[in-house]
Amino acid sequence: MTHLSPPKPFKSYPDLVELLRLRGMSFDDAARAERKLAQVGYYRLSGFWYVCRAPGMGSGSAAVRRADRFLPGTEFDRVLSLYLMDKRLRLLMLDAIERIEVHVRSVIAHEVGYHDPLAYQCSDFINPSQTRTYSDRSGRQRNAWIEWTNRQTDQLNRSREDCIEWHRRSHKAIPFWVAVEAWDFGVVSKYYEMLKRRYQNRVAERLGVNNPAVLRAWLHEINILRNRCAHHCRIWNQSTSNPLPVLDHAYFKGLGMETDAGSRLLGLIVVIWFLVRKIGPNSEWIHEVAEVVAAKPALPGCSFAAMGFANESGFPEALLHNS
Repeated sequence: MTHLSPPKPFKSYPDLVELLRLRGMSFDDAARAERKLAQVGYYRLSGFWYVCRAPGMGSGSAAVRRADRFLPGTEFDRVLSLYLMDKRLRLLMLDAIERIEVHVRSVIAHEVGYHDPLAYQCSDFINPSQTRTYSDRSGRQRNAWIEWTNRQTDQLNRSREDCIEWHRRSHKAIPFWVAVEAWDFGVVSKYYEMLKRRYQNRVAERLGVNNPAVLRAWLHEINILRNRCAHHCRIWNQSTSNPLPVLDHAYFKGLGMETDAGSRLLGLIVVIWFLVRKIGPNSEWIHEVAEVVAAKPALPGCSFAAMGFANESGFPEALLHNS
């Protein structure tokens, strides 16, 4: 059995405030800080003040990424403002993703269900490479189509949507356009990924995308963002190892994004806005996002660059004017 070192000792809320003070964080109201630590949790907030910690020391395996002391100007209230900014961003992302998810489900059901109301149960519409069994790195036998079918069936069986319940009570087969009401974004995006190219093309064209591989990558990363937002995880300075591709389109050319923007939140905002504009041309979503981003608090280590913006001027005007 692996020997574990003992956990850190328990600390009360006043003790935690004092610990942060000793490390260099400033407080206007210690009692309020204690209440916020009780409401949100010390370690949840620690993800937001981590960027305010001084660079660590050492090298090699002994290197410490961040020291325990805070940089000058680290204020608890501003950390809390960053937390609230992130929360507002998550809510806005979920609002837009909901529109995209519902629309993509509808389009897929229409474009594929046209050929067969039960097409979602049939591998004839799936790229053959997705139906072959293979061995993963651990030697386990895998089959994308079978795994997707099991996941989809489970979601359908657990669904209590009225339209699905009616089909069950009536002993009727559940058609594509009803079944999709039970699918989460992960099932939707994976189904699109597995489709044969000609069906992917039809779906992509409905969303104004002329490259189905690009849409596949977008849906994958948007689903990851959706899950982070749904589980209340921090998004403002998160990055991905799979930068979002862009289209050869005037919309993207006019933005002049920096190279790393596609791996940051800005890249997702740009892609989500491209899709939302197609679905709802009168949407004001991008202006709401810009308003929240503009409220970023002034904290050491808390930069617009962490969100993918080119400089500290914040939200690119070209994106707002491109709306």
